[in-house]
Amino acid sequence: MINKRTRNIGIFLVICGATLWGVGGTVAQKLFQDYGIDVDWLVSTRLLLAGVLLLIIQSMKKTSSQVINILKNKKVVIQLLVFGLFGMLAVQYTYMASINLGNAAVATLLQYLAPVMIIIYLLLRKQTILTKQDVITTSLALVGCLFLLTNGSFSQLSVPAPAIVWGVLSGVALAFYTLYAIPLLKQYDSLVIVGWAMIIGGLALSFIHPPWNIAYLSVEAIMYLFFVVVFGTMLAFWFYIESLQYLSAKETSVLGSLEPLSAVLTTVFWLREPFGMYQWIGTACIIGMVLILSMKKKAMEEK
Repeated sequence: MINKRTRNIGIFLVICGATLWGVGGTVAQKLFQDYGIDVDWLVSTRLLLAGVLLLIIQSMKKTSSQVINILKNKKVVIQLLVFGLFGMLAVQYTYMASINLGNAAVATLLQYLAPVMIIIYLLLRKQTILTKQDVITTSLALVGCLFLLTNGSFSQLSVPAPAIVWGVLSGVALAFYTLYAIPLLKQYDSLVIVGWAMIIGGLALSFIHPPWNIAYLSVEAIMYLFFVVVFGTMLAFWFYIESLQYLSAKETSVLGSLEPLSAVLTTVFWLREPFGMYQWIGTACIIGMVLILSMKKKAMEEK
């Protein structure tokens, strides 16, 4: 059983991670639009740099031996390769591709079909039962995302079809990422898992667009890139994956819906894109969902 104290730690981690992830998406949108940064280059660069930083941090801990020892287990190495390619890289690339073709707000909203996918998957596998809270929180997430995306009218949905496809795929990737990480976390520290997964994903994409193959970047662009790598990638993924040790996969994924909220707010107030009344209603739905989960006093079992 997960007690109240450890559960609160999990809630704090996933809220911070999701918020940084959302803001990082908005900053990435600015890099795409204002500085002409290539999607492949940004994804490979941010994964490699963030992965190396995470492993450096891990090497300073008492469990530093895990950084190398994890590579001595062939079964775990295979699991890492799967997680790095179909979890880490898939989440990063589909998300960034959706941002590039649409915008950060839409990309993050579509990505958060993941909670529904996870709940359906667990129900089909008979690993959980559908509870009243599942229905309420998932409904709030879906209604909130619908209003944020459409502003109350399907005729106003002007996002290009490729952006929607990449966004839905990012939801599938996030669901897989969330569930697949749990067994690995039972054996090794989250920094080791996330760090190596990022390096694996970054190296794979480097064959398509090497990080060193980039034109001149201004000081401002470098600052934005630093934020995306350190805050929007390294810390965001670390906090998110770490929260799985304190919360169920369902709860972590639904609480992670703060990502679209932070993406929308930064898109509106920083990039100054228009925001309608129904979109604010959608924001309220997401906040309500988070409050319901945060104020729940009863401990939950890890599914």
